[in-house]
Amino acid sequence: MAGRDMGLPLVAAGPTGVLGGLPWVERYRPTSMNELISHDNILATLQRFLVEDRLPHLLFYGPPGTGKTSTILSIVKQLYTPKEIPSLVLELNASDDRGIDIVRNEIVNFVSARNVFSNKIKLVILDEADAMTKDAQNALRRVIEKYTNYCRFCLVCNYLSKIIPAIQSRCTRFRFAPLTIEQMRPRLEEVLGQERAEWDESGMDAALILAKGDMRKALNLLQCTLMAYNKISGDAVFSCAGHPLRSEIEKAVVAMMNLPLSEAVAEVDELRTMKSYAAQDVLQDIHSYLADLDLPAEVRILLLEKMADIEYRLSSGCSEKIQLSSLVAAFFIARNLLGKHTA
Repeated sequence: MAGRDMGLPLVAAGPTGVLGGLPWVERYRPTSMNELISHDNILATLQRFLVEDRLPHLLFYGPPGTGKTSTILSIVKQLYTPKEIPSLVLELNASDDRGIDIVRNEIVNFVSARNVFSNKIKLVILDEADAMTKDAQNALRRVIEKYTNYCRFCLVCNYLSKIIPAIQSRCTRFRFAPLTIEQMRPRLEEVLGQERAEWDESGMDAALILAKGDMRKALNLLQCTLMAYNKISGDAVFSCAGHPLRSEIEKAVVAMMNLPLSEAVAEVDELRTMKSYAAQDVLQDIHSYLADLDLPAEVRILLLEKMADIEYRLSSGCSEKIQLSSLVAAFFIARNLLGKHTA
């Protein structure tokens, strides 16, 4: 769960149970670098910086839920005692104003105030740094240079391209990639065991598929499913996430490949009207389902091209009903093409 991010302590901090205590993403947040579950090369490099007392300015970037904020918070706990943190660590996140005034006033006042009670360097953490304005980033680059002797900066962001090159060049960059299923599964199983949750493999697989490498999303999804259904199963996870069930997607594809046009349109549109699924979710799940079908290359290419056009039009704000009808039309063209191949 990165950045509010990844990882989970081995012992739950707080009351256990489905309804008690903190959300799982906070209750099981790692409290040290040893509890982080991936990015071994990054953690080894950072540990060496800390041991040799050569911590540079840091820039962590990557998708949400991959361990960025949890990593820097673990570094804070290793560098400072709880009493030192209020005076030596300044953390600003996306909920704070990110204009140039914050850099000129709050950040400058913090880093310029000399601490007479400790010789340790100060640390400024800017979470969601890609939300900062360009003017604020330009002001920050000079502050980073001026106060390097007794202060370090750590910027955490999702999109490296939104950080100006001048700041990138002043920081050591680390990319946090999405977590793999092999990394996530043991830790999720450990959490469910501590929560004494009832679950099956289909529920775990569904959470891992929907999370797409985001530990925070996986934990939130499992907790919400457990609270709603008292058992974590595949259908329960998909329902809790508002995602079409695999059986519903299969039924829609079978309808588009076999039923008359009007019936196929009604079957697919039912996913939007009666089930209230988003058209983009339906489209993405049909795309995943097609990957498992044995189709001629020409038919597969046609469907992928049509679906790409439909997704683009959906992202542009076009009518979901019309675009789902267009999806049915694409499958009818594929049916005719498939008929020629089998003739």
